[in-house]
Amino acid sequence: MTAVSAPPEAAQAAPTARPVAGRRRPRLPFSSWHLLLAPMALLFAVPLIWLAVSSVMSNAEINRFPPALWPSRLDLGGYRYVLGNAMFPRWFANSFLVSFVTVTANLVLGTLGGYAFARMRFAGSRLLLGLMLATMAIPFQLTMIPTFLVMKQLGLIDTLGALIVPSLVTPFSVFLLRQFFLSLPRELEEAAWIDGCSRLHVLLRIVLPLSRPALSTVAVLTFLSTWNDLTWPLIAINHDTQYTLQLGLTTFQGQHHTQWSAVMAGNVITVLPVLLAFLGAQKAFIQSITSTGLKG
Repeated sequence: MTAVSAPPEAAQAAPTARPVAGRRRPRLPFSSWHLLLAPMALLFAVPLIWLAVSSVMSNAEINRFPPALWPSRLDLGGYRYVLGNAMFPRWFANSFLVSFVTVTANLVLGTLGGYAFARMRFAGSRLLLGLMLATMAIPFQLTMIPTFLVMKQLGLIDTLGALIVPSLVTPFSVFLLRQFFLSLPRELEEAAWIDGCSRLHVLLRIVLPLSRPALSTVAVLTFLSTWNDLTWPLIAINHDTQYTLQLGLTTFQGQHHTQWSAVMAGNVITVLPVLLAFLGAQKAFIQSITSTGLKG
């Protein structure tokens, strides 16, 4: 007997055998890294949360042991004490003035110095760059006495100038901007030179518009270090009219009694500009860090 073969239409209609695939793993709506980063972010946020919560507590609740984790009622006595202090607006203005001048000077002088080290070759340029970077390894504790003597000879002690002049330009700002300038293609600058632009015009019209992430990073980091500085103002300033905000907050702490609610409230007011500055420049900050290499 001969076997009867299936018609071609039936053969085409028969489904082809497919390998059985394993079950697909359910995909999370977020990156798996968030499972690690979220608890870490919460851990680092605990001091800020505690600072904000304790600023609306009374002194009795803050000093109680074991400490209260949440205020029994909203107490704004610390904020009233801080804002009612006649010198507090003056301290805030002093900190803002010192930070503003320092940030502006670092952007201007750091840009000029960084571009010179990145694009100009002159006698001793590498040696000067190495010496400048070497100063970053010297701790401030070794330089504060010579700096104090220099400021004293200039007649700047107990003035805001003593806080501004030593920080007009920092090696870090020059180095960071130099590294960013090295990452920019030279062809853009050479094309501008061919069109007749001077080196200064190239820096202002070509380089600086492309360097906004690096400039934002320098501005934020300089603002953070200047705004939060306590050691150098504690040495250089004696009169309370020249106090910065950080130095003024120390007056709320006495030898026998401390207004902890005022200290916490004052620190909340002090931290707010720092948080706003970082959040405003966060995107540019991250972009600068990722795009700035360590090219020699």
